[in-house]
Amino acid sequence: MAKIREIVVVSGKGGTGKTSITAAFAAIAKDTLICDLDVDVPDLYILLQPTVQKTSPFMGGNKAQIVQDTCQHCENCASLCRFDAIRLKNGIYEVDETACEGCGVCYTLCPAKAIHFPPCQCGQIFESETRFGPMVHAELVPGQENSGKLVSVLKSKARSLAQEKSLSTILCDGSPGIGCPVVSSLSGASLVLAVIEPTVSGWHDFERVAGVCDHFHIPCCVLINRYDLNPAGTAQIEEKLETSHYTYVGRLPFSEELIRATNRGICITEEKSTLSDQIRDIWAQLQVFTPKTARGVLRHLA
Repeated sequence: MAKIREIVVVSGKGGTGKTSITAAFAAIAKDTLICDLDVDVPDLYILLQPTVQKTSPFMGGNKAQIVQDTCQHCENCASLCRFDAIRLKNGIYEVDETACEGCGVCYTLCPAKAIHFPPCQCGQIFESETRFGPMVHAELVPGQENSGKLVSVLKSKARSLAQEKSLSTILCDGSPGIGCPVVSSLSGASLVLAVIEPTVSGWHDFERVAGVCDHFHIPCCVLINRYDLNPAGTAQIEEKLETSHYTYVGRLPFSEELIRATNRGICITEEKSTLSDQIRDIWAQLQVFTPKTARGVLRHLA
């Protein structure tokens, strides 16, 4: 079987329209598994309305627990904890789970072996079906960490499911920003599409996420969204892209049609419109982009 292509849509920040565009791609993609990698605030499900077929827990880390019957009240754990997660309360030492970072120092160095260090559930992973095909997504428990690890687990599950179903492409809605979940989102990607806004900060956000792509040698394409809200900013970004090694696949206008479609819970490409045709054209360009092209200097697609 041919290698499964992974297309990851990123933005460098939230609010660029990345998820709406990913959903629009999902509605027209063929032979594709959809994956929402924004595990902190997942919202792709709002438009795709998945029916959950299988749920599994995500055990993302460990939390210390003091066994009071064994504790000798030596204060060793409290003095060693650099996060001040262990405190004396009503004559006994207790662990503040929200402050515990799961480093394991107290567990390892407790002389009485009075501290347990069990894994804790940090979220849930879902395998679902949508009207456009299978979808893998997850949700991190509010306040929990290890979002990067959850994204990594989610991508692994997406790859296994895509191979099982003999699908050729995995379309991922990546996490915003450039932190751990974004690095995990980009891991193993065939191609990245960066959705940016036509502003100075939009270009700065793109430079940050593009730097991550460059570090991992992942080819990156650029799409300017809502270009007509700042034509001068769009022109400046297009000028910079002309002399860069990033592939410029086009620009999309601000559209009230997209807003109305979103309000009705559907993707813009489920209906006939000028914007829908433009998105279809951009998706077609992404299909002809090959890893071989990415090894040299990236050029504009015809």
